[in-house]
Amino acid sequence: MTYLRLLQHLSAEGVRSVILADGDTAHFLPGVASVRELALGAIAAGQSLADAARDAGQGEAVDIAAEYAAGRLLAPIDHEDDAHLLLAGTGLTHLGSAEGRDKMHKAAASGEHVTDSMRMFLEGLEGGKPAAGAVGQQPEWFYKGDGSQLVGPGAPLEMPAFAKDGGEEPELAGIYLIGNDGTAYRLGHALANEYSDHVTERHNYLWLAHSKLRQAALGPELLLGDLPSHVEGSSKIVRNGETIWEKPFLSGEGNMSHTLANLEHHHFKYDLFRRPGDVHVHFFGTATLSFAEGVQTQEGDVFEILAAPFTLPVSNPLVRVEERAFAVKAL
Repeated sequence: MTYLRLLQHLSAEGVRSVILADGDTAHFLPGVASVRELALGAIAAGQSLADAARDAGQGEAVDIAAEYAAGRLLAPIDHEDDAHLLLAGTGLTHLGSAEGRDKMHKAAASGEHVTDSMRMFLEGLEGGKPAAGAVGQQPEWFYKGDGSQLVGPGAPLEMPAFAKDGGEEPELAGIYLIGNDGTAYRLGHALANEYSDHVTERHNYLWLAHSKLRQAALGPELLLGDLPSHVEGSSKIVRNGETIWEKPFLSGEGNMSHTLANLEHHHFKYDLFRRPGDVHVHFFGTATLSFAEGVQTQEGDVFEILAAPFTLPVSNPLVRVEERAFAVKAL
């Protein structure tokens, strides 16, 4: 089975365009500058995003692997105003996802005490896949930032000067656009690295919010249509040209304790997340972390994540940024 994918392109002259990829072939969409623009037109016309892409016409053929290698592919979604793109996510959603988290928090527990992480995971395991029409158990939820925190293909993931760690989280993200009537339209899914500070989180679970206020990276492809129930990929860390850690990871509903619909419900049930015109990138969680296996990342490490049916990876180097001075003044 082949999947349609949309990619955003920036030419050497600074001209933006959109590419439609179908299997091994791809072509530019004439006159389309962004996925958001295409999606707004699809909503107005009452058609699917895939149909809108097909109806846009067929421009010049393009080799997306070559364009990726040349650094001309952007994140598959963005917004001209960063304040109207929201990055958020849900955790403890995958079978086995509690193991690494529970290890982090066991030091705060004693005897037979069950950590809050394990309790939340077990509640999701029991009630995260409700019957059609029913509302299931709400998951862990976190905020990552606005569009300024979104990192595209090949761009560095920044570790703030105050950060204790910078670690990868290989997962899938749902991409959404809010229509004029407040409807949340799912445009598709992207491969993602929901990069976090796990040392900060391990210190105290109540610091989870701090640990998640970091950048996040998306692969270049927006996968259209339904997500496969089983997604299998690999996550690795490359240091000085050598792979120092690699492990497979699983995603898709068949490997999760929640349905995607349940995760979507508990995000978009809030009115403030249904503001017309806004874009949402929502990370669905993972069960695979190098940090849980004792890996300490270093500046210059490259995170590489790949999973079919996506054909291009999420690949980003880690950089430590200098302290940025700021002031708070009474006015």
